[in-house]
Amino acid sequence: MKRALNFLKESGTFYLATVENDQPRVRPFGDVFEQERKLYTVSNNTKKCFDQMMKNPKIEISGINQKGEWIRITGEIANDERREVKELALELIPSLKRMYSVDDGIFATLYFTKGNVIISSFNKEPETFDLY
Repeated sequence: MKRALNFLKESGTFYLATVENDQPRVRPFGDVFEQERKLYTVSNNTKKCFDQMMKNPKIEISGINQKGEWIRITGEIANDERREVKELALELIPSLKRMYSVDDGIFATLYFTKGNVIISSFNKEPETFDLY
């Protein structure tokens, strides 16, 4: 999990794919953190993306780093409404404070319940491992 977390942090922007009915939906994300050995990201619970993840928790994340390697994380995600997790997210990623607060009613912290990771490049064999 640490390898995936560090890769996504290094990438900066990564792309999260959900499904709406039978149509894939992809959008840029940029915030990840670790809590209790789980990989987390954040969202706004009023967005279509959040609704899509709650209806179908199967998602995929993809990103690329400066070395030309790319990551794909395929798994399932769940919402964690605990106050202490939201506080930690705001502490670890201070830029979130411009958009969210712990008690605003829209700030959502989401974590992978399971996942598979593939890190690839053009010049070496893919590295594959389970998130947990």
